[in-house]
Amino acid sequence: MNRLVHFEITADDMARAEKFYADTFGWDIKDAGMKGTEYLLVGVDKPEAPGINGAIMPKKYRDQAVINTIGVNDLDDMMGKVKAAGGKLADEAHDIPGVGRHVYAFDTEGNLFGMMQANPDWRG
Repeated sequence: MNRLVHFEITADDMARAEKFYADTFGWDIKDAGMKGTEYLLVGVDKPEAPGINGAIMPKKYRDQAVINTIGVNDLDDMMGKVKAAGGKLADEAHDIPGVGRHVYAFDTEGNLFGMMQANPDWRG
């Protein structure tokens, strides 16, 4: 099966985006060291939990075709962290029957993303 293996979040202000994701989600973010290119590697996977790695890069294309959803343990807590870090909620949190609770939000760069707190018995 073809699987998602990498994500890229685009930013107008790289430092501001790096701070937002590090402060909000505790992501480990490092400069990729690619000469002449701003590209920050994001390491979010851990051996004990599923996940993928990605990057933050300068915004080159204005249209956003993909919305990444980030799994969280406490949706209410994370909504507060998003706002505290300068992001905005796009709407109210809502239940996805049998799956969990979800909300859309915007980061400091205007990128839309989702956050979901899964039901304990959901196997997605």
